[in-house]
Amino acid sequence: MDGSPQTALLVMLIAAAVILFLTTVSLKSTHRIGPTEVGLVTKRFSRRRLADDNPVAFAGEAGYQADLLMPGQRFKLWPVYSVTKFPWVQVPAGEIGVVIAQVGAPLPIGAKSARYRPEFANFSDLRSFLAHGGEKGVQRPVLPPGTLVPIHPVAFVVITAREVFGVPVAPELQALAAHRELTPAAFGLTPERLRVMVISPHGDRDVIGLVTVLEGEPLPSGDLASRLGGFGDITAMEASADTTDAEIIDVLLGSKNELHNNYQDFQAFLDAGGRIGLQHDPLLYGAYLLNPFLVMVELVPMLVVNQGQVAVIKAFVGLPTLDTSGTDFKFGSIVRPGHRGIWQEPLRTGKYAINPRIYAAELVPTFILTLNWANLMSTAHDLDARLEPIVGKSREGFVFTIDLQVQIHVSDGRAPRVISMVGTMLNLVNEVLQSAVGNHFRNTLQALEAIRFIETRHEVQQAAFTAITQYLAGYEVETKGVYIQDVVFPPELVEVLTHREIANQQRATYEEQQRAETVRVQMEKARGTADMQAELAAAAVSVEISGNKAKAREAEAGGQAAYVRLTGQAEADRTQAVGLAEAKATEALGLARAAGFQAQRDAIGDVPTALVALANAIAEGKINIVPEVLVTGGSSLDGLAATLMRALHEGKVPLPQQDGRIPQQGRG
Repeated sequence: MDGSPQTALLVMLIAAAVILFLTTVSLKSTHRIGPTEVGLVTKRFSRRRLADDNPVAFAGEAGYQADLLMPGQRFKLWPVYSVTKFPWVQVPAGEIGVVIAQVGAPLPIGAKSARYRPEFANFSDLRSFLAHGGEKGVQRPVLPPGTLVPIHPVAFVVITAREVFGVPVAPELQALAAHRELTPAAFGLTPERLRVMVISPHGDRDVIGLVTVLEGEPLPSGDLASRLGGFGDITAMEASADTTDAEIIDVLLGSKNELHNNYQDFQAFLDAGGRIGLQHDPLLYGAYLLNPFLVMVELVPMLVVNQGQVAVIKAFVGLPTLDTSGTDFKFGSIVRPGHRGIWQEPLRTGKYAINPRIYAAELVPTFILTLNWANLMSTAHDLDARLEPIVGKSREGFVFTIDLQVQIHVSDGRAPRVISMVGTMLNLVNEVLQSAVGNHFRNTLQALEAIRFIETRHEVQQAAFTAITQYLAGYEVETKGVYIQDVVFPPELVEVLTHREIANQQRATYEEQQRAETVRVQMEKARGTADMQAELAAAAVSVEISGNKAKAREAEAGGQAAYVRLTGQAEADRTQAVGLAEAKATEALGLARAAGFQAQRDAIGDVPTALVALANAIAEGKINIVPEVLVTGGSSLDGLAATLMRALHEGKVPLPQQDGRIPQQGRG
């Protein structure tokens, strides 16, 4: 070459180009990585090619390089390498970061997440991850809130509630990332599931978290939920005769969550024998970092047993059913805690973190339960919400509406047997009591007249108490009282009763008026008595004087009467003595005559004796021989003979008797 100006110019241009190229290469090869950034190196040219299933180069292959550029001034020769800056993965407070590995060994068949080893740390060392057997897919641990770590943006995709870190290799996700539309929804997640799970009271309600695990070995046949270790510990406790039901319940309601840090260490959960599906042990109050791809939590109310209640537990998991109720009980199985069936020991007052999906609790009031068959229900419970007033007809067809109150009691020791028979307390009220009480009162009303029911309301109530007591005894429920609260009568009966009551009230009014008039008369009499008190006093004195005089006369008359009585008695005694003497004389005379007549009869015969007696009678004037009617003609002897014959014929001249006396005859 000569030293012509053209040559010099050419050399200068070449030198300038070289300098420009070198400057350009130097500038493009020098990268300033910020303090919270990493540089992703991409190699454009290489004789080696990546495997189809690996997007990151570890041995100088073309493509994304495994080694990142850390913060500071870094040099990578351009154009062989290109560098893309990515922010460090930062997880805000209250959120978690879910890590998805796009490099590593494939997952085992059926696995949904990759095994985790402590060597993986926070996934910031990609070579260590692969060297210790890291697998592709969802990683089991999550990044906690506040994490700030340089993670390879191609080897791992980190999902938080606000953004997605990394470069997805799936074509459909790459398109979304190119348009800056890559969100948690692209991975089937919502922002809420990427936040810290906080379990705390909801107002005045206590809650627990029911856990459902989405990966693990399948449950044993017939099991509904997974309990670490199964129920082998319960079997061991039952082998001891000293173990009580309460102790078994404490173990069942206890938690084994400490073995896997409350499902936060999912790898430890699986290593401890955790199974897929619903979990036996719930989560209590706290904040938990749970992988949303592996663990789901449902908040449900905690079982709260208040004073005056017990909770009867129906267990759907546990050891096989072993009935302890005896052969006489025909209403299901009563079992010890830890077995499937209704536990023979209820839960007393307290709060229990028990899974309601596998342990159904029926709250049974143990206080005296008041049930109202009325339009207003009890404020202490809602068991009588469906009870209505009882409607029935009397014998005459009157329709009654009765508001009724029934008080029952279920003892805590009998509660499991009651629930085994009826299922729930609501069934006891709506299916057992409602029909029994309603039918009893309807039958009673139908057999009574309306007025009779009203008059014997107390007896009807007592009969209902006896009948319901006997009926509920079959369900081991005590009846404490049956009360008829109110009775709504038909209008026509009310009208009749109203008229009757009005009449009764009027009668009562008249009686009161009569009593008032009587009192008024007595008052007027008292007033008149008071006004005439002086005269009454004088009259009383006069009465007393007259009484004294009357007593004097009475005494005088008494004396005279005594004198007369004594005198009369003496005269009577004298007369009796005289009469007795005369009677004795007459008797003696008669006996003498009788003896003479008898002797005369014996001597002269009956007829002559009669003629002699007749002559004596005529002589004594006992027979009238003068005719009452004088008839002329004939002789006087004929008249005398006729008279005599008539006297004999008429019995006026009797024959002498045995004592000699002739009976006295009156005149014709």
